[in-house]
Amino acid sequence: MLIRETTFTVEAGEHGYFIGFDDDYDFPSEMPFGWRCGPATPANAVVLPTTDTGTLQMTVQLHDSPPDTEPGDGWEPAEEMSLLADTPTLHVATIGQGDFWDAWPEEEPPLDAFADGDDWVRMRLYCRVDDLEPGIGDRGERHLIQLWPAPQTPPVHPDISEADRQARADYAADTADPVDDYTAAYPYTYSDEAN
Repeated sequence: MLIRETTFTVEAGEHGYFIGFDDDYDFPSEMPFGWRCGPATPANAVVLPTTDTGTLQMTVQLHDSPPDTEPGDGWEPAEEMSLLADTPTLHVATIGQGDFWDAWPEEEPPLDAFADGDDWVRMRLYCRVDDLEPGIGDRGERHLIQLWPAPQTPPVHPDISEADRQARADYAADTADPVDDYTAAYPYTYSDEAN
């Protein structure tokens, strides 16, 4: 049964958004290229929208048991994963270039869900978008996120292509490179001589 539903607009970050039960964000060790969502930590999922930078409409539903699946109506196939709800409050944060921004609307009361401790919650994500070409601005993108208490179970995702596997490997290689690989030292001599 549906307990609570809230709908709001999110300004998508360049690298998607986090959703889950922890607000201690860091870039995930792998990106779920080929999927819409994947694990960032046991408590957070990273979601990759079609919209690069622009708005998307997000509807979050809390249920006390598994909800019925959504009828077609333009939704992509659902993806599911388990999240560890070790705190009761659901957090949403967009991922920008090197930073994270809280995306839960100030006018919306916090969404406290289910957790009294180390409880598992199932997340089901539906997405649909009017303009399938990735890009900037309003793509008519909508996400429906359903959450309910459930034991930890394996995720449900579509198969990925070889290009997706390569994109994942490239991301892992990029994040493994130390930062000093991107720095350069330039000699500079100081002179007290006047010209």
